[in-house]
Amino acid sequence: MRAPGPDWTPPTRDAGTPRRPAQWRRILRLFHPYRGKLLAVGVFVGLSSLVSVASPFLLRAILDDAIPQRRTGLLSLLALGMIAIAVANSVFNVLQTYLSTSVGQRVMHDLRTGVYAHLQRMPLAFFTRTRTGEVQSRIANDIGGMQSTVTSTATSLVSNLTTVIATVIAMVALDWRLTVVSLLLLPLFVWISRRVGNERRKIATERQKQLAAISSIMQESLSVSGILLGRTMGRSRALSADFAGESDALAELEVRADMAGRWRQSTIQIVMAAMPAVIYWAAGLAGSGGATVSIGTLVAFTTLQQNLFRPTVQLLQVGVSVQVSLALFQRIFEYLDLVPDITERPDARALPVRERRGEVRFHDVGFRYDPAQARPTLEGIDLTVPAGSSLAVVGETGSGKTTLSYLVPRLYDVTHGQVSIDGVDVRDLAFEALADAVGVVSQETYLFHASVADNLRFAKPDATDEELYAAARAAQIHDHIAALPDGYDTMVGERGYRFSGGEKQRLAIARTILRDPPVLVLDEATSALDTQTEQAVQQALDHLSAGRTTITIAHRLSTVRDADQIVVLERGRVAERGTHDELLALGGHYAALVSRDGTLVTAAP
Repeated sequence: MRAPGPDWTPPTRDAGTPRRPAQWRRILRLFHPYRGKLLAVGVFVGLSSLVSVASPFLLRAILDDAIPQRRTGLLSLLALGMIAIAVANSVFNVLQTYLSTSVGQRVMHDLRTGVYAHLQRMPLAFFTRTRTGEVQSRIANDIGGMQSTVTSTATSLVSNLTTVIATVIAMVALDWRLTVVSLLLLPLFVWISRRVGNERRKIATERQKQLAAISSIMQESLSVSGILLGRTMGRSRALSADFAGESDALAELEVRADMAGRWRQSTIQIVMAAMPAVIYWAAGLAGSGGATVSIGTLVAFTTLQQNLFRPTVQLLQVGVSVQVSLALFQRIFEYLDLVPDITERPDARALPVRERRGEVRFHDVGFRYDPAQARPTLEGIDLTVPAGSSLAVVGETGSGKTTLSYLVPRLYDVTHGQVSIDGVDVRDLAFEALADAVGVVSQETYLFHASVADNLRFAKPDATDEELYAAARAAQIHDHIAALPDGYDTMVGERGYRFSGGEKQRLAIARTILRDPPVLVLDEATSALDTQTEQAVQQALDHLSAGRTTITIAHRLSTVRDADQIVVLERGRVAERGTHDELLALGGHYAALVSRDGTLVTAAP
């Protein structure tokens, strides 16, 4: 399975979903690291079940021997035995509950972290084509929905299975004829449970999809950007109506899920309630035929019978829960089975600091977002950016400028050709080594909902306060931060909305300065700013670019005038290259862009 395409949806069962045995093996592998604890759980559960079965035999002795014969010593001993059984059973239950819950939560943790880590390796294309709410729902709702099953299923399975087996043996020991009567209805219970489980599994799949849809709506419309857009467009009521519709659909699914098989399960409850009467009737018939059953045996047997039906029903309910959880496991496995398009090679190398000069070269680079794409986004790109020099890339919208810049930090991989840093193919570099070598400042500045200091230290966790201040001064934002009531401890707010666009951009620049990469990619970093703010940010960028290899994706041509080399892209190809003056004198694409831009209509002095 490759990374998802533009209209990606998880595969259906007919599209290659693993068959049930393979899925079971995969689920069991999740528990394999904890097999020691599970073995201990099994021991405690088995002891609890065996101890519980002994109680009806003590009850029979009390009713048939101790009370009729007025043997108070025996009566006291048997009563103490029943109390000791209850105490032992409680202790065993507490121990097995602790161990099983611990194992279950570790499995949940492994699933959550496994999915999160796997998604961290997915290419940028995955996140541009998948709703954030869908991703969040897989981690939160789907894994959360499995919690009760994962934490209690193994215990319940072993406990109830052991109890059923021990109880049947005990019932046979008491009276084999009454045991046969009791077991006649078990096949009906199994059939009903299987029908209910299949029905609930289908509903569970629909329910999780609906939860994902609601998560997506909330994530998109209740963010700062979503609220601003909704209010400024007068769409708040419409958004509320859309959410109400999705919520109503979820409510209906919840009712269906809760009511699925209720009538069938009610039949089981009725049969369970009626079975003691059936046993009394059968015992009476046996007595009229000369085969008497003692009162103690009859009471003990009906007690065991309830002990048989209760775990049997719970076993069947476990089966229903497992059926539901299989649907959730499948949704999680769909994400874990996605193969990242961009992976780190086993022999990936680092780029020693002493060897990092920062020369960037594009050799016959071509790129397509989709193999079926009619025209490549980039084709035949040959460029060399000497260490410490600056390259500006300009062109019409859709010419491939941003795509070209994304190939350097390997946010995408070339379709053919090679991008290298200091002679090393970026595909041969370890991810961390590449991140150390290439810094990116884009138009879309992202800040976490954390303090200013925490946002800056995201680039360098061990940075000292002095290093933070120096980076902020270089980005011309230190004075503004210091003037805030909480200084560097100021919370930036959701996506940094407590700061202006220019301030956020300078914080992003300070963050990159802390990382100190030899290669810098500026992706239209000032295109969304007003002229005055752009000048302040540009000064910070000039400080950041000093001594570094800089690739600037330009929207406003005033920002690239002094670049050592300017490249004009046209439909994914290099149409022109040269300095500002050379390209103006050429009178081609660049000159036309400059004339249209209106900020540079003459050659530099």
